[in-house]
Amino acid sequence: MAALSSCPATLFLLPAVVVLLYLFFSPLNENHLTYFLSSSTVFNPTKTSHTTLPEVFLNESLSVSIYRISKQKASSTSSLARIEEDLARARAAIRKAVRSKNYSSDKKEAFIPRGCIYRNPYAFHQSHIEMVKRFKVWTYREGAQPIFHEGPLTNIYAIEGQFIDEMDFIVGKSPFIAKHPDEAHAFFLPLSVVKVVQFLYLPITSPEDYSRKRLQRVVTDYVKVVADKYPYWNRSGGADHFMVSCHDWAPSVSYANPELFKNFIRVLCNANSSEGFRPGRDVSLPEVNLPAGELGPPHLGQPSNNRPILAFFAGRAHGNIRKILFEHWKDQDNEVLVHERLHKGQNYAKLMGQSKFCLCPSGYEVASPRVVEAIHAGCVPVIISNNYSLPFNDVLDWSQFSIKIPEAKIPEIKTILLGISKNKYLKMQERVLRVRRHFVLNRPARPFDIIHMILHSLWLRRLNFGLPH
Repeated sequence: MAALSSCPATLFLLPAVVVLLYLFFSPLNENHLTYFLSSSTVFNPTKTSHTTLPEVFLNESLSVSIYRISKQKASSTSSLARIEEDLARARAAIRKAVRSKNYSSDKKEAFIPRGCIYRNPYAFHQSHIEMVKRFKVWTYREGAQPIFHEGPLTNIYAIEGQFIDEMDFIVGKSPFIAKHPDEAHAFFLPLSVVKVVQFLYLPITSPEDYSRKRLQRVVTDYVKVVADKYPYWNRSGGADHFMVSCHDWAPSVSYANPELFKNFIRVLCNANSSEGFRPGRDVSLPEVNLPAGELGPPHLGQPSNNRPILAFFAGRAHGNIRKILFEHWKDQDNEVLVHERLHKGQNYAKLMGQSKFCLCPSGYEVASPRVVEAIHAGCVPVIISNNYSLPFNDVLDWSQFSIKIPEAKIPEIKTILLGISKNKYLKMQERVLRVRRHFVLNRPARPFDIIHMILHSLWLRRLNFGLPH
């Protein structure tokens, strides 16, 4: 089995200049560097009273340089100074772990990330340790249920409500919840887009009812309320504020006022980079379809030697990619099983568990719950999507445990999958089993599970800038 766990050799040599958010988790090349430098969010001091969002760099001596552009005298509060000193210590600990290829912890670690499923396991492990030790999130109290402070706990939007429930002050008992906003590293707007649609839109009776203006007004008004009442939004320009949503409409919350939301972190299932998703700023949220009363799909995955189906998909004909998939493969092959509806007596989760590869095509939007379902079933995900920024991509190297097939090669799916050697498949399938812990939902959350991974994505973005103090 040791041979199956082996990964291609990875270089962890630190380049001369490194962007913290990415390079801690991946070898950096010139293209990566150019991308992150060009995509960094910048405050315009001629238009706002805020400071430029700094970037954190590493040089050969692993010193940190935080670029601050405020020409105004920033308010120097002791609480903000403590927060920034805390972040500086976390950055230093992560740099030390990268350099020494070892970790430092105050307690015994039950799990140690290792292997090529991670871009840099040493950085990730130490970063997670620092997050658990330090990271605090203030959930704003403003807003009334059901639109605020609660969300859906079942079905395809469930991760939105589960996260709100975990982090909300009303019911949440998470150790990441700040007791006072002055101790918070990040600030959560506990709004549910699903609930906004349910209570402010439905029933939809005309094309005009699809207008996002009501949703945008709700979010903008909420930001103005908390910005007027507290200093936190204004001191960062919203760079340490975030919302979480799995609804298809969620990306549009910022469209009506891009200046107000240009530094705001959107945690989205609909992580489509062609529609304004910003990988260095926004966070890709895994879509999880939860049955009532359950925290995940049934575990019906079979051993690798008992998976007679080459590839499997079942689902409705949503979107252009699935239309093409059905044109070429629907009910046409006995090895690539593609169905719009299952026959009576067939079990969806069982068929996934009997498949080597699980096809995960986009529907109307880029994300699909089949990615998480495949991982739970021990089935190698086959991502068929355009412009999808995959979840936890800062940390996880998806190329080690998934296959990506572009839309243009849908007719070649069988040829591509049959071209993967048995040895390569076994390695990938074993890595799927190892990465599964990061897509498991626990309530309350546990280290390295899906909620911890979402929080870690936010933690990374907060590590990547400093505020004047």
